[in-house]
Amino acid sequence: MAKSFLSGIELRHLRYFVAAAEHGSFRKAGVAIGVGEPAISRRIRDLEDHLGAALFHRHSGGVGLTFAGKRFLRLARQIIRNLGEGAQDVAALGRSECGSVKIGIFSSIASGFLTELLRDYGQHHASVRVELIDGNPEEHVAAIRQLSLDVAFLTGVREWSDCDRIHLWTEKVFAVLQEDHPLAASEELTWRDLVQEPFIVSETAPGQEVHDYLVHRLADLGRHPDIRRQGVGRDNLFPLVGLGKGMTLTSESTTAATFPGITYRPIAGEVLPFSAVWSAKNDNPALRRLLSLAKSISKRNGLGL
Repeated sequence: MAKSFLSGIELRHLRYFVAAAEHGSFRKAGVAIGVGEPAISRRIRDLEDHLGAALFHRHSGGVGLTFAGKRFLRLARQIIRNLGEGAQDVAALGRSECGSVKIGIFSSIASGFLTELLRDYGQHHASVRVELIDGNPEEHVAAIRQLSLDVAFLTGVREWSDCDRIHLWTEKVFAVLQEDHPLAASEELTWRDLVQEPFIVSETAPGQEVHDYLVHRLADLGRHPDIRRQGVGRDNLFPLVGLGKGMTLTSESTTAATFPGITYRPIAGEVLPFSAVWSAKNDNPALRRLLSLAKSISKRNGLGL
């Protein structure tokens, strides 16, 4: 019965029926919902014909529910309530009031663009669960293509196949060195200042990218850099710099973090572009809101776009 009912009855038929049952009159129901009495009467008659049962006793003072009508009233109210809740759920998803978004990061969230983006997004969409995932670009992009990651914020302006990309902001490149290192006396460093220095990088992201960046920059000066890998993450890599194990590189946003025994010095003329990368096939409303906000912040700050 439920299947035949749902396939042949419109939501308005249910609303007319419930209104008539609650007001005890087709005329009063019509006034309450802004529909003429003849339309109410006609649609309820259609509903009764479809169900094969009388729903109302008609009398001069109005209408009263039959036994079948009383039973059907509970079902009609339940269907209307469920449809209303479902519509609210869909609307909430469209407004990103609920749901989740998975973000691959390659930069620090200690300060800078990502900090501003995540703070503003949290203020506007507090019910959205935001999950941050560290990783290297290849891992992030593979996850994006599989729709298991919504977006990644990566260095560079490389175009990735099967992905959309937009440049959002830039950050200066800093050398991380011991606070008592002779070069710490300089306000700004050049690559020639660093050509003889030993470097350390992490085994985890973004260690490989820092390694490749150093090789590229110092090879231009005819020097193959001394780079040693350490099996630690960035949070433990910087303290190793303070212990005299070597220098490393970082982006501007990371310099808000303080560690004992180290200091940061910018490298003249060096900037890193950062881009958002995502799949055009991803229809997550929470992602679309995040991208829209990112573009707005970038434009507002005169960055990237």
